[in-house]
Amino acid sequence: MTALRARAALVLSIAALLAAGGAGAAPEAELWERWTAHDPASTGTIDHSAWDGVLERFVAPGPDGVDRFAYAAAARDRAALDGYVDSLARTPVSRYARPEQKAYWINLYNALTVRTVLDHYPVESIRDIDISPGLFSDGPWGAKLVEVEGEALSLDDIEHRILRPVWRDARVHYAVNCASIGCPQLAAAAWTGAALDAQLEAAARAYVNHPRGVSVTADGRLRLSKIYDWFAEDFGGRDGLAAHLRLFAAPELAAALAGAPRIAGYDYDWALNDVPAPPEDGR
Repeated sequence: MTALRARAALVLSIAALLAAGGAGAAPEAELWERWTAHDPASTGTIDHSAWDGVLERFVAPGPDGVDRFAYAAAARDRAALDGYVDSLARTPVSRYARPEQKAYWINLYNALTVRTVLDHYPVESIRDIDISPGLFSDGPWGAKLVEVEGEALSLDDIEHRILRPVWRDARVHYAVNCASIGCPQLAAAAWTGAALDAQLEAAARAYVNHPRGVSVTADGRLRLSKIYDWFAEDFGGRDGLAAHLRLFAAPELAAALAGAPRIAGYDYDWALNDVPAPPEDGR
C-alpha cells in the first residue's frame, strides 16, 4: 500500500469511528442565555395554522403505529411550509410567555427538519444529509438553517441550547422529531402553548408504550430506544428513567417495569419516516 493510500484508509477509518461516536452520544445541554428572555405577562399567541395545514395534508398514520410523512408529495407543494418557516423566523419570540415560546421552538424544529429533508430528497436517512460544519459531519443538525431575532440557528441550537436547558422537561424528547422511524411521532397537529402540557403527556404515553420506545423481551428484560441512553441525564439517570417510564406506561408495561428489570440493550431505526412508495405494478 502506498503512503497516499494508507493515509486515505486512515482518514476513512477515523471518519467511521467519529460517525459511530456521533450516533452514540448526544450534545450536552448548554444554555444560550440570550434565549431566556420572555414576557410572563404576555397573553399573545403565535399562529401555527399553516403548519397545521401541512401536517394534515402530509402526515399519514402507519399500520405499525408509526406515522409517516409524504415527502414526495410535499416536495411538489412547498409554499405553505416555506411560508410558515419564514413567518416563524420573523416572529419576535422573546416577547412571548414561556408556554408560547416552548411550542414555538418545537414547531420550528420540526418544520425545519421537514424542510431540510425536502431540500435533499430523496434520501434514505436524515443522517445522509451531511451539511453540518466539520470534515466528519454527520447529518444536518449543526448547520445554521434559520435566523431568528438576528441570530443564526441550527437544529442543535434549538434542541440543546434552548429547549433542553431552558425548560428541563424530558418530555421535549417526545416532541422534537428527527425524521426517522425510531423517533417519536411527528405530531399530526401543531403544538400550541394552550394545549402544550396535554400534548406532551399524550406524546410521552404514545412513545413509551410503543415497541420502538420500550419493549419487554421473553426473559423479562427491557429493550429501550437509544433516546433513553443518549439523554440519560435528562431522564434522571437509571433510577429516574425507571420512574419516568412507569409514569407513562400502560398497565401491562407498568407491571413489567415494577420488577426493576435489567436492560437488554438499546435500539434506534434511522430510516426516513417516509410514506412507502406504491409498487410499480400498482398492486
